[in-house]
Amino acid sequence: MQAGALHVALAAPTVAVKRLHLRWRGNMSDARLILGDAWERGYGDLEWRSWIPDRVMPWYFVTYDGSLTHAYGVRTGARALCFWQVDPLGISLWADVRSGAMGVQLGERTLDACDVVCRAGRADESAFAALHAFCRQMCPNPRLPSQPVYGSNDWYWAYGKNSADTVRVDAQHIVEFSPTGANRPFAVIDDGWQPGRGSDKAGAGTWDRGNEKFLDMPGVAADIRRIGARPGLWIRPLQAPADAPDGWRLTRERAVLDPSLPDVLQRVRDDITRLRQWGFELIKHDYTTFDVFGRWGFQMGSALTRDGWTFASGSDRTTAEIIGALYQTIRAAAGESLLIGCNTISHLSAGHFEICRVGDDTSGTEWARTRKMGVNTLAFRGAQHGAFYVCDADCVGVTNAVPWTLNRQWLDLLARSGTMLFVSLAPDALGAEQRRDLRAALALAAARQQLAEPLDWQRTVYPQRWRLMGRERNYEWVGIDGAGPP
Repeated sequence: MQAGALHVALAAPTVAVKRLHLRWRGNMSDARLILGDAWERGYGDLEWRSWIPDRVMPWYFVTYDGSLTHAYGVRTGARALCFWQVDPLGISLWADVRSGAMGVQLGERTLDACDVVCRAGRADESAFAALHAFCRQMCPNPRLPSQPVYGSNDWYWAYGKNSADTVRVDAQHIVEFSPTGANRPFAVIDDGWQPGRGSDKAGAGTWDRGNEKFLDMPGVAADIRRIGARPGLWIRPLQAPADAPDGWRLTRERAVLDPSLPDVLQRVRDDITRLRQWGFELIKHDYTTFDVFGRWGFQMGSALTRDGWTFASGSDRTTAEIIGALYQTIRAAAGESLLIGCNTISHLSAGHFEICRVGDDTSGTEWARTRKMGVNTLAFRGAQHGAFYVCDADCVGVTNAVPWTLNRQWLDLLARSGTMLFVSLAPDALGAEQRRDLRAALALAAARQQLAEPLDWQRTVYPQRWRLMGRERNYEWVGIDGAGPP
């Protein structure tokens, strides 16, 4: 035991090791409901469930016996990719220490794989409060912004068809609808500004300039700031440019840079530093989990990735260690700019990034996707907010394609939740109702609020009853005609 945790270390000087299996035998049959986490983002698939012995629960899980909520997990910053399984006869912890898909070869080095922690439930707390307290226990040193984060992101109305002109309009809109005061809103430029999104299709993976629609990136950042917002920018740091040396490319996927290599980390460092020097105060980095593993979080399971590959630097470091070094590189290069990790490993993001996209994309075109990815994410990962990082359950896509009677409820929930609120503002969808509701929501989001608590989350994947700002509030996520076919 070390500092209230069971420390798990691995020494294996002569053999390659893929996984560690720790088993605690005991009677777990009192548990009625069990909740686990996700590898990176939630995909509308998080829920309290009954016994599923082969269910993979990354990082932590909690059990509810009808009265008490007990929690089991590993601390953030582990050097193994850890998941849990539970059955009536006991608990299993699996620590994946592979390097890519090959066993790690430590030589004389000892690997500090993970620190196991647990928390006994208390009679006077809700299941949500127990999980939130446990998240704080798992992450002793979160990196958090000094004030609430809110603003706009242009993805869910522009979908990459943006320009310097649309960005300036976007900034004007978010400033118009936001309160005055020192805490200014962000205006984030998402995918669409880089050369590969313009006429130079061979420019994919190049981040040293904008395309023909963004001829002056420092000038765009300055324009956003002059309008009264804080500039933010998106990047996919491991996308390989056409001129990348063959030796820099991941063996599993040649279109991806290999983050185990010092030269690749230097390129990532240079790219992130450049965005900061251009004047962007928030940097959203995306796709690194998919680029490394070749799978989305919901596809990873216990296998994580396909068999038969490792990193170019060799198999002497675990995948978790290599990803941790990548995150440290991005953090150092960003300086005082805020970081949003999108498609990042949640338990490895904590302590490095102020903000984490905790769910898959919502939508500016279909309400069902927003309900699935947004509402479910906020309910089942909101307990990580303020404990690991600021939770970003994703945007409200304000467009004519999504009924405002439903979308305004998502806006209201996020605004009152105490988490981050970003909106995507299609200019032709900003009627009187939308303007009124946006002003009210952004005023709430700009100030600190109590963390939202889902009240019926043990009965549904889309909680309707919430405790918000000290009061109970109800939402209707399904219209009078039902959910519709998937």
